[in-house]
Amino acid sequence: MKNMMEYKGYFGSVHYSDEDSTFFGKIEFIRSLINYEGTDVTSLKESFKDSVDDYLNLCEESGIESEKPFKGSFNVRVGEDLHRKAALYAESHKMSLNHLMSNALQNYLKVEH
Repeated sequence: MKNMMEYKGYFGSVHYSDEDSTFFGKIEFIRSLINYEGTDVTSLKESFKDSVDDYLNLCEESGIESEKPFKGSFNVRVGEDLHRKAALYAESHKMSLNHLMSNALQNYLKVEH
């Protein structure tokens, strides 16, 4: 994955500011805004890991559940016509719409179960 780092299941973006000569990013796929920066690749990676650890520690100390980047569900807006076609197809094949969409995504992305 380009311009992304991963640590403990969290993903962080990687950007560079030529004006400031600084690498920077934020933890992606969660609602909380958590930024980090570094002057080189090594310090950026370390800052990202420290930010993830700080976030997890703060959640634990505060007694709140940390956000998970991927919960296994998301909303998709496909339009009325495609929604109707998918629902009717799923019903006629005795499967849920969720099962149909999961299968379709797996086939499209060529991901094995």
